[in-house]
Amino acid sequence: MKENGENIWNFLYFTGYLTKESEYFREPSVFLKVRIPNVEIKSIYQNTILYWFRENIQKTDFHNLYQAMEEADAGKMRKILEQQLLATISFYDSAENFYHGFLAGILSQSDSYLVKSNRESGEGRSDLMVMSPSLRGRAFVIEIKVSDSIDHLEADAEKAVRQIRERRYMQELSTKGYRQIECYGISFYRKDCEVRYGGRQKDETDLHV
Repeated sequence: MKENGENIWNFLYFTGYLTKESEYFREPSVFLKVRIPNVEIKSIYQNTILYWFRENIQKTDFHNLYQAMEEADAGKMRKILEQQLLATISFYDSAENFYHGFLAGILSQSDSYLVKSNRESGEGRSDLMVMSPSLRGRAFVIEIKVSDSIDHLEADAEKAVRQIRERRYMQELSTKGYRQIECYGISFYRKDCEVRYGGRQKDETDLHV
């Protein structure tokens, strides 16, 4: 598994931690759609298998990503994220939850920020909030989209930014007391992504569509 990350899926499948739901052919390979077989094994994913992935992520220094986010350098953020996508396990049909966990795991490595995943808490709000522990510090709202084609990456990233503005996701952080609030829309398609900077909270009225 250390030599080839794809082997972890074979390991989980052949040891019963994944069950085949269906299969399809894409020459010269056969692809399986799999699922977690039961609640007991799901708890193992939550407590053990995800820990393996997080341990791998923790070996990487993401200082450049946080710096790019603070400097509103969307292009640099895209390049760093795509480098990490290239290093992850191969995939062909990726759900939004994969990218959500991927991004949350990376951003959680900072000692300077707290990451709140509204999706995991079941709230109908933005996907991720990245906050300084101090209300005097900075906070970011991130919305994620998964594109059905590489040609839609840019439009979907813009759509994510519009969703933040239209649904006023930054208002929650403002209510908490943060005054330096910014937002990003990020779209993914397989191992490619697009990042759009959506501006600061004080600009929200001007940028609202």
